[in-house]
Amino acid sequence: MRFHDVKQNDDLWDSLRCGRITSSKLGIVMANFGKAFGEPAKKYAIEIATEQITGRKTTGGYRNEDMDRGHVEEPLAIMRYSEEYFCDVLNGGFYEDGDIGGSPDGRVAGGGLIEVKSAIPSIHYERIRKKSCDSSTYLWQMIGNMKIAKEDWIDFISYCDSFPDDKKIFVVKYCADKFKSEYQMIDDRVGEFRELIKQSKEIILNSSYSIIH
Repeated sequence: MRFHDVKQNDDLWDSLRCGRITSSKLGIVMANFGKAFGEPAKKYAIEIATEQITGRKTTGGYRNEDMDRGHVEEPLAIMRYSEEYFCDVLNGGFYEDGDIGGSPDGRVAGGGLIEVKSAIPSIHYERIRKKSCDSSTYLWQMIGNMKIAKEDWIDFISYCDSFPDDKKIFVVKYCADKFKSEYQMIDDRVGEFRELIKQSKEIILNSSYSIIH
């Protein structure tokens, strides 16, 4: 494992992610575990295969209003978390482990990671009510980040700017020792996914300029 102290979304961060399976997409890979890969995973394999062949990051990533709001509110959530939990949060950077990588939203000084998800009131409310994150995609992302970074825990931080001032953040701690079986599941599934990437690369590289029927 190697850590790169880079800023998320800059050119160097993009280049480090190029051609790698990342924890943010791990939920796509882990979906339907034990069964055939679904269409989202197949499309992701093609994306990685293309990046590995060309050495260039694919463009045209999907964005929406929620994602844009998250970029604005993430620093506010981290600042509030630091104040309420009396800790320093360092740059999350990028953790590289061969063809896999992860970018937590922050590293807690002394150990541990954080993942911040901005939310509209109804989603923030449900996270509080259920005392957990609201998405298997987020959970696999956090498990992946702990595994790659070799950290013992990660705090899931839900942030809603519309909530009362002392209720804007809600935190759930996830500990690595609770996810031993999930770590093995990741190893098994990623091994299968590498084969899917390999097959995608072979089809791309062996394609002809024209086909006559």
